Amino acid sequence: MSTRPTRARLLILALLFVGTLINYLDRTVISVAALPMREELGLDAAVMGVVFSAFSWTYAASQIPGGLLIDRIGVRLAYFLSVSLWSAFTLLQGFTTGLASLLGYRLGLGVAEAPAYPCNSRVLNSWFPQSERARATGVYSVGQYAGLAFLSPLLFWIVATFGWRMLFISAGVAGLLFALVWWWLYRDPSQSTRINQAERDYITAGGAIEAPAAPIAFSWSNISFLFKQRQVLGASIGQFTSNSTLVFFLTWFPTYLATERHMGWIKVGFFSVMPYIAAAVGVLAGGALSDLLLKRSGSANVARKLPIVAGLLLASTIVTANFVDDDVLVIAVMSVAFFGQGMCNLGWTLISDVAPRELIGLTAGLFNLCANVAGVVTPLVIGFIVAYTGSFYWALAYIATLAALGVLSYVFVVGDVKRVVFTPPAG
Repeated sequence: MSTRPTRARLLILALLFVGTLINYLDRTVISVAALPMREELGLDAAVMGVVFSAFSWTYAASQIPGGLLIDRIGVRLAYFLSVSLWSAFTLLQGFTTGLASLLGYRLGLGVAEAPAYPCNSRVLNSWFPQSERARATGVYSVGQYAGLAFLSPLLFWIVATFGWRMLFISAGVAGLLFALVWWWLYRDPSQSTRINQAERDYITAGGAIEAPAAPIAFSWSNISFLFKQRQVLGASIGQFTSNSTLVFFLTWFPTYLATERHMGWIKVGFFSVMPYIAAAVGVLAGGALSDLLLKRSGSANVARKLPIVAGLLLASTIVTANFVDDDVLVIAVMSVAFFGQGMCNLGWTLISDVAPRELIGLTAGLFNLCANVAGVVTPLVIGFIVAYTGSFYWALAYIATLAALGVLSYVFVVGDVKRVVFTPPAG
């Protein structure tokens, strides 16, 4: 009688979901605190754009070191250190005294959060077969949106009742507690006591791979090798464009509703819920559709790229909000666009499918570096557009244009979705 496989990977998926929720909550509560923070600290729109962008300066710059750290010390320790440090920097933002300290804490937050998504990619490769990877990506990635989707009314109420500083303090404490939970519960499949051999055989047969026993030493030639692979380059360009839509919603969206649409602050909290919920649904829908297409067609090209292209096309419709006056219709437009952006999170599944076995951490770091250049550029561009024009009209046009460019990258650059074979440089 055969032993039924355990389902230990579901606990791992739950840990990734909670970690991702806290990760995004910690980096984005500043959007909820933005207006009262601006008033207290005396920051105009252009300077606030710099503040929004500052996190991504160090977050993007630290992606390659973060990926290398994972390849060197393993997921369990790297993620624990990352969560602990980013939570500490989040808490410190509640005690900021001016622009200089705020920028310093945001820069520190970016460094600390850098290993998080490459860790997620490594865990996905270790714990899930390819046939389940898109849905697993969708489930944990809902955490990106769940915090602001379901907690927005509470978050805006906290600001109105206790002040903006309490947001950072509460989020920071929650993250420090989660770091302890992660250290207690997470193990790789080969070390876990919760997984039986039947489940281990199942995920291994489906293409799950753990880190190589001897990590490959860092080399700039390895980075050059990865960027010469059209799958990595095309997906990285596409993720930059889709992340631009995400960054808009995570930074400027509440301000857009308050200043461009003249909604009251508590009303903003309730109206902003729908787009975040739509994005969460988009993440799940993209993952489920991708795995279904993979099962039906057997083609990773169709299963991975088609939902992303569809999502980018939907994201580009954000520009139509410029031609709508009714608040309800504006929220509907924004919800459709953010739903489409949620589908694009499937890019993380695609990069998991194509990353060389020996360079998964580095590949994920490079991919996230390119994606988060959007976090540097988009808040700055929108901030200067709004400061110069007094309107979000051209800001929405900018976001829509980038989404269209993402479609072109996935259609013409990415090529076949298959794992890249690493060939070390001679000598």
